[in-house]
Amino acid sequence: MLTKDSKGSVPADHTRSQPHTSSARIDLNNPQLYINREISWLQFNWRVLEEALDIRHPLLERVKFLAIFANNLDEFFMTRVSGLRQQVTDGVLEVPPDEITPSEQLAAIQHMLTFHLARQMDCWQDDLLPKLHEAGIRIYHYDELQPKQRALLRKYFERNVFPVLTPLAFDPTHPFPHIANLSLSLAVVVRDPQRGRRFARVKIEDVFPRLARIPDEYHLAQGEYRDLAEVLDTNFIWMEEVVAANLGLLFPGLEVLAAYPFRVTRDAALEIKDDEASDLLTAVEEQIELRQFGSVIRLEVAQTMPESIRDVLTRNLHLAHSQVYTVNGPLGMSDLMELTHIDRPDLKDQPFVPALPGSWTSHAEDLFASIRHRDVLLYHPYDSFMPVVDFVRAAARDPQVLAIKQTLYRVGMNSPIVEALMEAREHRKQVAVLLELKARFDEKHNIAWARALEQAGVHVIYGVLGLKTHAKICLVVRRDPDGIRRYVHMSTGNYNPVTSRIYTDLGYFTCDPDIGADISHLFNALTGYSQQETYRKLLVAPGAMRQQLLARIEREIERQRQHGDGYLAFKMNSLVDRACIQTLYRASQAGVKIDLQVRGICCLRPGLPGVSDTITVTSIVGRFLEHTRIYYFRNGGKDEVWLGSADLMPRNLDHRVEILFPIGDPHLRQTIIRDILYSHLHDNVQARRLLPDGSYERCSPPPGACVLNSQEWLLQHWKSRGNIPCQRTKRTRRRKL
Repeated sequence: MLTKDSKGSVPADHTRSQPHTSSARIDLNNPQLYINREISWLQFNWRVLEEALDIRHPLLERVKFLAIFANNLDEFFMTRVSGLRQQVTDGVLEVPPDEITPSEQLAAIQHMLTFHLARQMDCWQDDLLPKLHEAGIRIYHYDELQPKQRALLRKYFERNVFPVLTPLAFDPTHPFPHIANLSLSLAVVVRDPQRGRRFARVKIEDVFPRLARIPDEYHLAQGEYRDLAEVLDTNFIWMEEVVAANLGLLFPGLEVLAAYPFRVTRDAALEIKDDEASDLLTAVEEQIELRQFGSVIRLEVAQTMPESIRDVLTRNLHLAHSQVYTVNGPLGMSDLMELTHIDRPDLKDQPFVPALPGSWTSHAEDLFASIRHRDVLLYHPYDSFMPVVDFVRAAARDPQVLAIKQTLYRVGMNSPIVEALMEAREHRKQVAVLLELKARFDEKHNIAWARALEQAGVHVIYGVLGLKTHAKICLVVRRDPDGIRRYVHMSTGNYNPVTSRIYTDLGYFTCDPDIGADISHLFNALTGYSQQETYRKLLVAPGAMRQQLLARIEREIERQRQHGDGYLAFKMNSLVDRACIQTLYRASQAGVKIDLQVRGICCLRPGLPGVSDTITVTSIVGRFLEHTRIYYFRNGGKDEVWLGSADLMPRNLDHRVEILFPIGDPHLRQTIIRDILYSHLHDNVQARRLLPDGSYERCSPPPGACVLNSQEWLLQHWKSRGNIPCQRTKRTRRRKL
């Protein structure tokens, strides 16, 4: 059973007893050796919530983390919980390595969320909301407003909101209205003089801000504001309260008895059978529309809602009582992100200016010459994303460039990368783009970009049959004085300048002939009928990536047996794959020292006697989203460092096109090992350590040791690239990786 520990957090997996190990041969298929994937994800989201609880962060940054926690949970229900419920409905017998059934997982999820959601609301109501008020940011309830404020809201409602709203009745002549995914609604009870009590639904349209700004009494008295659109004050009111207070305009002649907020979450997983879709773009568009009609997974209701109204919703949405979540506060708290747009730098993290490589230039000839001279490493957001944009723009405009080939997964809005690719067609370059239409929750943006690129004359490929293309690569073919040369950019993250400011990712420029040839072969496999399976330097999935990674772990095992110095350090988003976990267990049993940093899901249990004694697992949740994938093998001093787009998950290794690429430049390889891996693995401020029972504890420096917040250290020192990441008063020896 899941229980609350002494620190107030919820251990990840007490649904099974802790494994008993002995000197006898251990069965690595034992389900007690694995943490459940869904429970591990909930522990990750708890760590996000802990950042909202952390008073060391500026106030609006804490609000941001609270909004991220809520948004993450919405996506979790739309994809993972919906999948589990579908498995229960279909009677699926296949279970994960931990052998917890879908029904057991759903029960464990609900149990954990009971605590998480209560803590979330306590954080908002008892901590953040009062502190916002003290800082001059007030969120009013309607009954707290003064008459002049209400009058201005009434005027705003009549002019702007009322024309958009559509009340939908529910009675024998009106079917129960469709409730869109993630839409906020009011369940309205009215009394008709002839027919008695009636029920209706009013949707709070998302064309309006969820938090409406209102002026204070002083500015109203001065007559400074005639419309809410002009208001600059940092006073707010929830839009649903504005609508609820003015429902009489929607139901003239009826008495409005009450209105209660509620919110629905639906199954949003796209199910497209590529081989049955003659037009993939149209098929994805149709599935996006169907998201609004997916089965209901969760109903959130205000605590004030009476049981009779709750029963009406539950019955008509065909829900079990376990799918109803009662909330003592505002619903849809991801909308709190609106508060982060307030111009209060004193309540936010200090801004910083990303660095540029010392030799970098946007001039095409010098840019390509710089890459010819030496490979270039970028570490976002500490390094600017502009060199990536410069690279594609230079390729688009340089008369010596013959072709550009690129994969795009999540590019966002107003993409300078896509604009540069369209500009390349204006300069008569050959341009081919593999644009992944099935990038979850980015499908609409990608469809719009696909059409724009095609209209510009770019050859657009929508994906590979049965696979998602997740690899991040750009190939430029250029006519240099000494012949045709391939210039390549590869990355662990997306070609998105917005997320590059908040996600940590590594990008790499090279004109290595072997890597260039590999990328050409890979694009041929993506766009044509190539059956290429072996590559000179790249590890490619699906295919040999898993086997080649496991072979390198086996090499460390053998090294440990012969020389006693086997070592691995992996940094990734998720560790789920059973074969990878079992090989890491065997490496630990052989004595190989293993440091893993897994930001999110980790199904491996570290520190189990006789199984994973030598494995440590940490996770960093901080100002930036840790998104980098680094795989380091000491290899007896012949260090190997691999970067790429792939986590150690079955979906990455078997169902996506992924690459891992080696860092050939010795100096850059040591920079990654010394400055990036070292600082993150020794973080003792933001890092949490995974314990054998699946719970996490925050790392802290022992007396006299270094105090290291890796993200803060990198903000201060990345430009110099070489200082030892340590803040201390005593001299201490720096341990090698």
